[in-house]
Amino acid sequence: MNGSIEKENIKEGTLVLDLGVRDDGFEFASDVSTALSDAESELQNIEEMLTESIDTVKTLTSDCDKTDYILAATSGAACGVIDIFLVGKPGESPVGEVTDKWFENRTKDFAKLCGWDDKDGGSLSSAIKHLEKKFKIPYDQRGAGDAASMIFDLNPKNHHFKSLAHNPTLLGLFFSILDQFSNTSHFVSGGELILLEEADGSFELRGNNVPSKLFCAFANWFGHLISDMSGSSSSKGRGMGIPSPLWSWTNDIIAIKSKINIPVLEFDKTVNELALQIYKEGYDARFQATQVIPVFINEMLVRLIYSIRRLMKYFANTNKEERSFVLLWKSCEPFSNATVKRMLTIAHGTFCLVDVGDVVVRGFATGGGSFNVAESFMRLNIVGVGRFTISLYGEVKRETKRVAAQEEVYFLKREKIVLDDYINGLKCLSDIYDDSMLLTFVEDLQNSDMYKQAFEKTVLLAEKRSVPENILLRNKADIDVYFRGGNGY
Repeated sequence: MNGSIEKENIKEGTLVLDLGVRDDGFEFASDVSTALSDAESELQNIEEMLTESIDTVKTLTSDCDKTDYILAATSGAACGVIDIFLVGKPGESPVGEVTDKWFENRTKDFAKLCGWDDKDGGSLSSAIKHLEKKFKIPYDQRGAGDAASMIFDLNPKNHHFKSLAHNPTLLGLFFSILDQFSNTSHFVSGGELILLEEADGSFELRGNNVPSKLFCAFANWFGHLISDMSGSSSSKGRGMGIPSPLWSWTNDIIAIKSKINIPVLEFDKTVNELALQIYKEGYDARFQATQVIPVFINEMLVRLIYSIRRLMKYFANTNKEERSFVLLWKSCEPFSNATVKRMLTIAHGTFCLVDVGDVVVRGFATGGGSFNVAESFMRLNIVGVGRFTISLYGEVKRETKRVAAQEEVYFLKREKIVLDDYINGLKCLSDIYDDSMLLTFVEDLQNSDMYKQAFEKTVLLAEKRSVPENILLRNKADIDVYFRGGNGY
């Protein structure tokens, strides 16, 4: 007689255990102990994966409480107030004056590194003039009496913005090197890319070969940008600095589209004109740096709040003998956990909410019955908006990973349940059919001295085979009744 028992394994498909039944015993075609060992090994792997997935879910889940949310929002609101009253807009910024002075000092420091002897009492214009001579370039047309003024409306107030090589971007570096190699000048004006050939008859790029010329071109680009950070040598007052990196892209888009023959849209031109308008009002790289200050304060303040609160919890909940620097850092570090990142999202979101509220109010207040777009964008802290966007992106990314990890945990738990049942079934099979010792009762009965033990084995064997109680022979009296034809047997 042959029988088979099937058990579905969701990892390996279907396992069939063939059971052969003989007169003197039972035999599995596949070893139950081997199948059990494989299943237990698979269960161990699943448990490790489950633990890892649960840890991932915990890592991606924020543990913010109500106090964390309140403190983060308070930080964002306070820094928003700083932005409104201390940063404001170009020309009316108390913090901006400090930033301008800092850039002036850095320009002088760089000029000293480049050989400026400071003979004129340390004047900024003297330092700038030295750098302009040191890092001469062919694309510095200012429109003051030259052909550029008539060709594309270039003047001292806009030439840093319109000149592509003056933009502190990768595309600005590209056009700077291109202009220096070819003695040309590229400008964006009126939504068009304009090329001025033979821009400077006296310019000559230094270097004996291509690598050395590339290095000199890069040095000229960088050095000339430093010289223009606080305006030109002929500037009166604050001067026109280099364009904001976050607004220079309006020139880059027009330049790229023009180079690859894609029509420039009216929207591109409108945004570019807006960027030029606010640049002429003083929105340059220096003011962009000023806008960074309240955003940076907000960032640091939230991280500090997080660390202080977790530090207090650590000392309150950890016994002295269990304390260690590693555990302390793990509990308080404000960089790589979802909780502090959620607090930063709340803080920067609140900051932007306060800032945008001020922008809208000022836009209507100065618009004379309409909305003053230029005024609004001069006051809009684009650095804060960018930082909040990064936080939102991080939140979406973490939530996506967390949902995926939760699904993995769910399926691993189901798989573990099935595998546990499978292992229990294998253990039952092993217990029921592991009866080689019991099947020796025939030999024991042949030995008159061991008939009692043999009889007990037959009883146990019958119980394993689920023999009905009413026909089970448990002792000598039951046997006598059976052979005498007693009732029930």
